[in-house]
Amino acid sequence: MTTDIPRWFTSSYSGNGGTCVEVAINLVASRGTVPVRDSKVPAGPVLVVAAAAFAAFVDSVKDDTFGA
Repeated sequence: MTTDIPRWFTSSYSGNGGTCVEVAINLVASRGTVPVRDSKVPAGPVLVVAAAAFAAFVDSVKDDTFGA
């Protein structure tokens, strides 16, 4: 079941350093987007990224090819 209410998720790799982002991947199926926000400012602005673009970003970070 999907919902239009973002369920925010912070990566387990994001220690307690305060420089984390949160994503709401539960909206991929219903909207085809991934909202992204600063975990320190949850009421602040949200960047909405196309699911395919977000997946390409994550893949390039995993492959260590981001910005290459």
